[in-house]
Amino acid sequence: MPHPLRQRAFRLLFTGRTLSALGDAVVPAALAIAITRADGSAFALALVLGCAMVPRLLLLPLGGVAADRFDARTVALGTDLVRCAAQLLVGLELIGGAPHLTHIAVAEAVGGIASAFAMPTTGPLVSGTAPGDGLLRANALMASAANATRLAGPAVAGALIFTAGPGWAFVLDAVSFAASAALLAVIRVPRTTIPRRSVRADLVEGWSEVRARDWYWTSLVAHCVWNGTAAVLATLGPLAVHGRKGGDGLWVVVLEAGSVGLLLGSLLASRARLKRPILTGNLGLASYAAPLALLAAGAPGWLLVAGYCLALGALGFLTPVWETYVYASVPAGVLARVTSYDWLLSLAAMPVGYALAPLAARAFGTSAPLYACAVLVAVACLGTAAVPGVRNARPVDAPPKDAVPQAAEAA
Repeated sequence: MPHPLRQRAFRLLFTGRTLSALGDAVVPAALAIAITRADGSAFALALVLGCAMVPRLLLLPLGGVAADRFDARTVALGTDLVRCAAQLLVGLELIGGAPHLTHIAVAEAVGGIASAFAMPTTGPLVSGTAPGDGLLRANALMASAANATRLAGPAVAGALIFTAGPGWAFVLDAVSFAASAALLAVIRVPRTTIPRRSVRADLVEGWSEVRARDWYWTSLVAHCVWNGTAAVLATLGPLAVHGRKGGDGLWVVVLEAGSVGLLLGSLLASRARLKRPILTGNLGLASYAAPLALLAAGAPGWLLVAGYCLALGALGFLTPVWETYVYASVPAGVLARVTSYDWLLSLAAMPVGYALAPLAARAFGTSAPLYACAVLVAVACLGTAAVPGVRNARPVDAPPKDAVPQAAEAA
């Protein structure tokens, strides 16, 4: 099959998304350091992060409606320009000295709103620029590039923060969004026109498409649980290793191992030819129980690093496989709305995990919540195997099981 990067439209899309992903990977460290220097309180950082997260979650379904109703390329281009302006404002605020927390919080809220409208455009853009047999490889390339930026992002952020200052990290992010918008401006993506109806009707139709597929909504429940337990691990993990010898350094190594696992998993997915892609991906996600249980048990550092690398490798493998199956199974005219619900349900459990983890640790200690999460994520992900739609989901280009005898008889 022709490589997706040989197609000009996908090549431009891939370049723009990789640049913006690198810019985004630089920002978290810069934001944390900038807020700490300006205010010095965890509350201030939580407030700014919440200003970006809450609008994103609340407006994701509307973002899906916009991407389906209008040209997904135009929506993505507009959101890139909005996020460019928001990050540039934060960067100039920090470079100028004496930054105002309110200004940064408002800019991050604007960026969160734009992100809610940008995220659902990914499906229509990728499936429109790399259709057919190249879709899995295209999704794997996008995932691999995004995961590679997670490895490079902290190093770039450190170089900028400790030489030029954290404000320049936001300027770099703004430039990356501007470059992505410029590349999107010269791409032409096929568009599926949908009937004009009320926003409520569009939202209901998108949700109906999710509910109509048992493999979809049951898998989303498992993915939601996975993200909630990931938030618990991210919150309690540093505390669990802090008292150990070299604990803080060990946690950094664990996170880096996870980034390596994500990258390797996404690279492996490009060559995967699975008979049951959804079942295999969900069963792989159950491996996240390993680092949770190892962390709770105080296992040796090398074992924890290996377990976390394996678990994130399963996530890196699932992502392009899942996206390919969804993009090929859902009608183009409703794809953005369906994926917006996908993002909403997947991310909604993370704030809950962040909020409940400290409370549970205070009441029961650090180990008990981690063990509970290990059991929960294993049951949720392995339990999807009981769903007929998950077991029977085949590659979209393969004939259904009951069609094979008919095809042989016709031949």
